[in-house]
Amino acid sequence: MTDALLLADLHGEFGKVESFLELSPEVVFIAGDITNMGPVSAVEGLFSRIDVPVFAVPGNCDPREILEALEHSDCVCLHGARINLGKISIMGVGGSNPTPFGTPFELTDKQIDDLIHQVLPKMERSVHNVLISHPPPLGILDTANGNHVGSASVRKHLPSFDLVCCAHIHEARGVAEENGVKVVNPGMAALGQGAMIRFGKDQKDIRIELVEV
Repeated sequence: MTDALLLADLHGEFGKVESFLELSPEVVFIAGDITNMGPVSAVEGLFSRIDVPVFAVPGNCDPREILEALEHSDCVCLHGARINLGKISIMGVGGSNPTPFGTPFELTDKQIDDLIHQVLPKMERSVHNVLISHPPPLGILDTANGNHVGSASVRKHLPSFDLVCCAHIHEARGVAEENGVKVVNPGMAALGQGAMIRFGKDQKDIRIELVEV
């Protein structure tokens, strides 16, 4: 069993981090919006508080310069990258598909598709195959003001994974399943919302618990 803490949408508010770590995760996944339009130097203050391995992607509210800051921090930046953790194989996509708000890190759905296409063939398949994506898949945990605003490209590649960890839509916190693929939006870590993910020994043995601290 591997216990992963999934956080997202911190928006520069790190006051709950110590309380999250009392859940005793073995690893931490961060699905974007670490800052609220910057500054990117804030990542140092966040990762200095976490004493287990951290794997992160940026969100649409993170300046693009955060990629370099993440690369030079104590976390592993998974935007457009992949890593194998034994029985868990992970790849990541940061930013988001276009929003009405002109936020700093937006990509077209084609750019998201191209990014996944580049990385997916290099991903070493394992017992559990995970995508950490700031934008949710279109039609799943992606409803804002009555509209589905997720990424069509993330939805297209759903069958390649066992679990998709997403964020972005604060009001769409929850756990869903589509054709055997689990999708989780942990909610706003800034408000003390997160999720614990427990990976078992067998394929598809992934248990998700939404938590609040």
